[in-house]
Amino acid sequence: QVELVESGGGSVQSGGSLILSCQASGYTYSSLCMGWFRHIPGKEREGVAGIDSDGRTSYADSVKGRFTISNDNAKNTLYLQMKSLTPEDTAMYYCAADRRDWQLLPEYTYWGQGTQVTVSS
Repeated sequence: QVELVESGGGSVQSGGSLILSCQASGYTYSSLCMGWFRHIPGKEREGVAGIDSDGRTSYADSVKGRFTISNDNAKNTLYLQMKSLTPEDTAMYYCAADRRDWQLLPEYTYWGQGTQVTVSS
């Protein structure tokens, strides 16, 4: 069983930045594949960024060049650095984990509870 706890969400003005964190426990973190997803009510969950156990990353086209996913294996923590935020980035953000590399597909086994990001114009 993997437990994931996100933090770092909040409200920011358009053009601003935020860093989301996801603390993992309950499994050998370095062997996990991880992802960040976001959900807007009424829309499907969207894969934002993924990172596999070798550190290879993938990004949705909508966030390429603005978001960066990274791992700190020593701290069992996943990060999502978000820059140049726009109101369209407003959503609940979730981290996810699995032993398989699902990249941006919402097939991960383990999910956090989410952290809200709100970007105002």
